[in-house]
Amino acid sequence: MVEENIKKQTDKMEEEKVTKKTEEKKVVKKITPIAKEIAIANGFSQRISAKYSFAVCKMIKGKEISKAIEELELVAKLKKAVPMHSLEVGHKPGNMAGGKYPVKAARVFIELLKNLKANADSALIERPVITIAMANKASRPFRRSGTRGKRTHIHLEAKDKTKLNKKNKKK
Repeated sequence: MVEENIKKQTDKMEEEKVTKKTEEKKVVKKITPIAKEIAIANGFSQRISAKYSFAVCKMIKGKEISKAIEELELVAKLKKAVPMHSLEVGHKPGNMAGGKYPVKAARVFIELLKNLKANADSALIERPVITIAMANKASRPFRRSGTRGKRTHIHLEAKDKTKLNKKNKKK
């Protein structure tokens, strides 16, 4: 008697599993990505100089993401200098007055630009151009003997180049 009840219960459980699986197959839908207008990448409290970040932001703003990554890789290899007009720094080779090679800042920006490019791909932006490149000073932690560390918040936004041109022509 007990064995028959156990068999009936297991049969019912198997039937329920089969019906649940068929129901789950019906419910599954294909999710299509939604096209967005902007892609955003943020870097909070990055351990780089704010002054160098301002200069790098000025350099990459208005450029395509892939071109900006290439230029920053050259900066990291000390082949190209970042123009720094506001600081009193020495002249660099080429058509440039003052400039420096902020290697650490360039590496941080390359990582953020790669994230921005991935976000642009997922947002279905075909030709992303950096429209906003902004760096702000973050809260600076204390270190030994009262010195303070450097921290910078970075905000990057990219939009589609073709849509930017259409908006500019309408104005």
